[in-house]
Amino acid sequence: MSTVFTYQEIAEHNSPKDTWIIIDDKVYDVSKFLDEHPGGDEIIFDQAGRDATEYFVDIGHSDDALKLLKSKCIGSVDVTSEKVIFKPREEEKTEGNQGNGQLAIIVAILCFIIGYYFLNE
Repeated sequence: MSTVFTYQEIAEHNSPKDTWIIIDDKVYDVSKFLDEHPGGDEIIFDQAGRDATEYFVDIGHSDDALKLLKSKCIGSVDVTSEKVIFKPREEEKTEGNQGNGQLAIIVAILCFIIGYYFLNE
C-alpha cells in the first residue's frame, strides 16, 4: 500500500534540498534529481510542492524519463484533502515583469531615432 499525502503536506516540500511534485495524483521526491534534469533545475523547482501534471504532459518526455520518474514515486495524493492556494513566486509577480515592458519601450524609441537619423541624411 502506498503512502497517501495531503496537498498541505506536499506543499511543505518546496525547497531545493526537499522538492516534491505531483504528477497525475502521484507524489514524487525529485530533490536529488534537480541538478540532473536536462531542462535545468528551475523548471522543476518552479513546480515544487505543486501539481506539475500540466507542465509535465505539455513538454513531453522520453520513455527513459518516464521510467526515471516512476523510480521517484513516494506515494499518492489524498485528492479529498484541501488544495493549497499558492502565492506567486517572486519572479512570477507582475512588478518583476514590468522591467521587460520598459526595455521594449526604450528599444522602440532607439529604433525610431536611428531610423529617423538614417532617413534624413
